[in-house]
Amino acid sequence: MNFLFIALAPILIIAFYLYYRDKYEKEPLGLLIKALVAGGLITIPVIFTERFLLTYIDNYEGLSKAAYHAFVVAAFTEELFKYLALWILIWRNPNFNEKFDGIVYAVFISLGFAAVENVMYVTSYGIQVGWIRAFTAVPAHALFGITMGYFYGLARFYPEGRVTYLSKSIIYAIFLHGVYDFILMSQHQVLLLLFIPFIVYLWITGFKKMKSLSDRSRFRPLQKGS
Repeated sequence: MNFLFIALAPILIIAFYLYYRDKYEKEPLGLLIKALVAGGLITIPVIFTERFLLTYIDNYEGLSKAAYHAFVVAAFTEELFKYLALWILIWRNPNFNEKFDGIVYAVFISLGFAAVENVMYVTSYGIQVGWIRAFTAVPAHALFGITMGYFYGLARFYPEGRVTYLSKSIIYAIFLHGVYDFILMSQHQVLLLLFIPFIVYLWITGFKKMKSLSDRSRFRPLQKGS
């Protein structure tokens, strides 16, 4: 039980916080649970895709090997499947009626993925790893989700810039995730010094994005047929 508590507690804390921040119109709990479950289920295709991509990793050495692992194997695969889950579950759902909803659903999907990933790590490597991930990997997944959901929400409500926003939604999430993993996987002393500043940057920009859409999310209602 201690393993499960350590693995899932940060997930629940972030989920409750985000639910609280959705101050105008709370999303249906059933749909939020579906988003969490969808995030958990995508770990299955993610595992198989990452295993396939890892078969090519020996073609690289040094920092290029770390970059391939970080940006292609991990970031690209995980964020792509999160994005697909978000699209299938949310894009045409009538409850997606505020820009801030993009952040809510993207983060819940990310948290569902992080929950399964965290349980796997904690059961394999112990509680100490769980404590570390509670303050690093789990919030990072949520922050990648904020970036994805921010542009996803804008894409839904601003058809004139939809292609651009949808592209940014996936590209920026992959880039931030890739940088996070690359710093850790490189084990380069200079790069590791950038880890804490990068985490701080993720937090600051994440809260700014939430505040931006939270303050303005009701100022432009979704038009029929959009």
